[in-house]
Amino acid sequence: MALFVGRVMRNRTAAITAATALLVAAPALADKPTAVLKGVERPAVSAIPIDFDRDDAGRKQFGKLIWRGGINLYARSPFFGGYSGLIVDPSGKSLLAISDAGTWLRADIDHDGRKLKGLSDASIGPVLGRGGKPLATDAERDSEGIALAGGNTSNGTAYVSFERNHRILRYPITRERFGPPDGALTLPAEARRMSANRGVEAIAPIRVGRLKGTTVAFSERLADKTGNLRGWLIGGPTPGAIAVKVIGGFDLTDAAALPDGGIVVLERRFRYSEGVKMRIRRIAANELKPGALIAGEILLEAHDNLNIDNMEGIAAHRSASGETILTLISDDNFSALQRTLLMQFALTDGKPVLAEPGAR
Repeated sequence: MALFVGRVMRNRTAAITAATALLVAAPALADKPTAVLKGVERPAVSAIPIDFDRDDAGRKQFGKLIWRGGINLYARSPFFGGYSGLIVDPSGKSLLAISDAGTWLRADIDHDGRKLKGLSDASIGPVLGRGGKPLATDAERDSEGIALAGGNTSNGTAYVSFERNHRILRYPITRERFGPPDGALTLPAEARRMSANRGVEAIAPIRVGRLKGTTVAFSERLADKTGNLRGWLIGGPTPGAIAVKVIGGFDLTDAAALPDGGIVVLERRFRYSEGVKMRIRRIAANELKPGALIAGEILLEAHDNLNIDNMEGIAAHRSASGETILTLISDDNFSALQRTLLMQFALTDGKPVLAEPGAR
């Protein structure tokens, strides 16, 4: 979803508010590439470390999450940025992100101990259409969500959701190639009510537990009769419609399956008067039932007093030490006024926290 919000800063000055307003009102200020990427690029990706709390760099506990580091990413490529969906390899050693410019980013994730440090061995390439050629028009390449359906980021299968021409396609993926698609998920009939630019925003295939084989999908703005956000359980043992309770005017931007069979959802809210906010909710597997209205559990809610931007993508994996790690990425909308942030948190889950020495 192309929400043009200004770079998040601690002091919401009139200048920043005005810049944000300009981006909302004039998308032309963003420099989304119109050219089609024909092959694979290998740009160097620079990473500048960030603290989640600018005023207290030593603070590590945020809600039910432990800060594991963040970086502000740069690359000299017109195709770098605009990332709306994210996969982290089950090993936690690499990522795959997708943009609405019809491109993907694959890179290895570097750590210093448990702290996120940077990206290396990065490549950017085109998402291929059914004919094996790069997606060329906005109607074709307006992707929103991505999720790993099987394998890993170097040799696996991914689902990608697209809006405008609403669909969820299955793609074979390797280190050097993304597609062409070799299958699709059938959308529920109710999904036909989605508007052109308000499609399937998030997808999360469940790979363990009682819902194994189910793909959880959420619309961007399609509401049920009570005004809550419509979603679906596609396939699996208990397919059907669900709804997520809308709380505080937040919009759902992405979802990811958890190692325990539940999911997390990433949400965002933007208002001119208050800037941007971010929220992460956890939904347990036993809440994912046809007909259910789901509130979930709030793990973290962050305002722009913390170091966030237009947070769009979330992924989850289990680390070698047994922690559940959440990785988030922001969508800079190809704007010089926004950032591509990558950050990681450990989910405490009520268990002893493997925090860094001195964390609080």
